[in-house]
Parts: sequence; structure tokens; C-alpha cells
Amino acid sequence: MAITDIDSGKAQSYRLHRAKQFGRLPAKGPEGEYVRPPKPPSRSTIHDEIGTLSLVLQTAYRHRKIHGVPDLSPPYRQQKKIIHRPWFTLAEYKQLYKAVAKAAREAPERYRYAYEQLYDQILILGNTGLRPDEATRLQHRDVTIAHDRDTGQKILEIEVRGKTGYGPCKSMPAAVKHYERLLARPKQAPSGRAKDRKRYEQLAAMKLEAGKLSPVRQKQLDALAPLFGENGAFNNLEYAKPTDLLFPSNHTDIFNDILVKEGLKYDREGHPRVLYSLRHTYICLRLLDGADIYQLAKNCRTSVEMIEKHYAIHLKNVIDAGAINVRKTRRRSRPDTSTFTELSDGE
Repeated sequence: MAITDIDSGKAQSYRLHRAKQFGRLPAKGPEGEYVRPPKPPSRSTIHDEIGTLSLVLQTAYRHRKIHGVPDLSPPYRQQKKIIHRPWFTLAEYKQLYKAVAKAAREAPERYRYAYEQLYDQILILGNTGLRPDEATRLQHRDVTIAHDRDTGQKILEIEVRGKTGYGPCKSMPAAVKHYERLLARPKQAPSGRAKDRKRYEQLAAMKLEAGKLSPVRQKQLDALAPLFGENGAFNNLEYAKPTDLLFPSNHTDIFNDILVKEGLKYDREGHPRVLYSLRHTYICLRLLDGADIYQLAKNCRTSVEMIEKHYAIHLKNVIDAGAINVRKTRRRSRPDTSTFTELSDGE
């Protein structure tokens, strides 16, 4: 189709055509059936495609390839439903981090570091309102433990670099101990190949028992000692440097597994909870505690309009029951005696 043939009707036909298509098909089960029904493209996907078409038409108009840009708006525009961001209530939030703490205690040694990192990540995000991509970029030199003059408590002052560029962030006091634990935790040391470590332990035990080894075995022990010895590369503890990332690894799979296990993956509306939901939880819990919405928007590097539209509208504390449950005092009506008075005067 030539670009000169595109008009409002063609754009609407394209919308209807796309609404009947399916995107990426879901996985299939053991018997060849889909594990969930295929879904058509979402409203936002079609909206983005029409927006791209509009940009192409505007470029063609600037180059005088067409005489005008057609109206691409949908002819029967319906009111768009506002989707509330999925978040954790206070009880669900406590259930989540307690479940992660329990999983960290019960995890095998080689996986315990990942669970402990996830535990601190959940509590830091829940007490700062950081976006996951902002937390991924954070280095230790971006975080300062400071004394807040207004509250008299220790907080984290964070220099955030992310979606909206640079912006400051001040945490809740509870985030300090979790960050200090993050600093005190040594990096996960590489364990080396299991068979090499086992061979080194065997040779070391043989030398300790016999007093000496054959030249061949002694040569093998000398080759493995720099890696697995008392001061070997795999046994030295290394702690975080100022240029190291706070969260160098992605633990999304562990996070999702725990959500499913605890029955917290979906909220009341059926929306899936992800790591981003911890930011939504921070905003909602701050609003429920009576935080100033303007200061909260500045601290979260967003707008008051976004908070009112997607967060505050579904929280019960934004409705003042005292202003609603008001009864107007009614004065008791008295019978009108003016008529009787006039009659008595006339007599």
C-alpha cells in the first residue's frame, strides 16, 4: 500500500485486523495444548503502532510526499480504565520478606549468598521506593549513611541515576541496617571446579598422613595450592569497594518462585506482582501513614499527578470519613398558630 493511500478508514481497519491476531504464543503442555489461552495484542501495543504510523505520515508531510496527515484517532473512543499498580499490603510485605529470610536460612551453602542478597534488596527497595533499574545502576559510592536533622535518625542519602536522569532520594531509617549488612557481607568467592577442589583435599590429606608425596603428586599439589590453599585465590574474602554495584546479580527467578509459593504472585485484580511492585508498596504505605504527597513525589522522582492517578485513588485513607458522615441538625417544626390568632382577633 502506498503512503498516499493511508487515511482514517485504513487506520481503523488496521486496528480491527491487529485485534484479531495473536502475538507470541504461550508454551505448550505435554499433550500439545497451550498452557494458557493465546492473547491478542494489548491496547497499548496497538496504540504504539498507530503512533509510529503517525510519525511516518508526519515525516512524509514535511517532505511534501502527502498533502496532509489524516486523523488517526479511533472513531469510537471509550474511556480508558485506570489500572492500579500492584502492590503489597503491610501484612503481605511482612509475609514476603519473612519467607525470603526463611529460604535463605534453609538454602544450600552455594545458593545462600543469592538469597541473602535478595532479602536485603527487597527491604532496601521497600524502604526507599527505588525503581529496579535504578537499584541495578547503584554503586556503593552513590549511597551515604547520614544523620537527618529533621527526624534525628540515621537514613540513607542516595544519588539515583535512572529513568528520569539524576535525582536524590532519602530512605526510611529501617533501610540503614540492611545496607550495613550488605556492606559487611563478603563477595561470593568462586569455588573452582569441584573435582579440582576434591583432588586438592585428597592430596593434602595424603601428605599429612604420610609426611611426603611422590614427585608427581607433589607437583599436582603445588599446582592446586595457589587456588585452594590456605591463602589461595578461592579462599580470600573480598568485600565491597566504592565502585562495586549494590546488587550485581539478578535474582528475579528466586523472587518469583517465592511469590508463587506464598500465594502472593497476583493481587486482588489479577495483576502479577514483580520486583517493581516494591516501589508501589513504598508509595502506598507512605500515603497510608500520612506522608505529604508533594514531598513523596519528589523523593520518588515522579509527579503528584501520577501518584494521585495510580496510587492514591484506591487507598482508603484518602477519603475523610469525618467529612462524609455528617448529619445536618434538624430543628423540630412547630405548628403555625397565626391563623388561629387572626380568627380570634376578628371575633
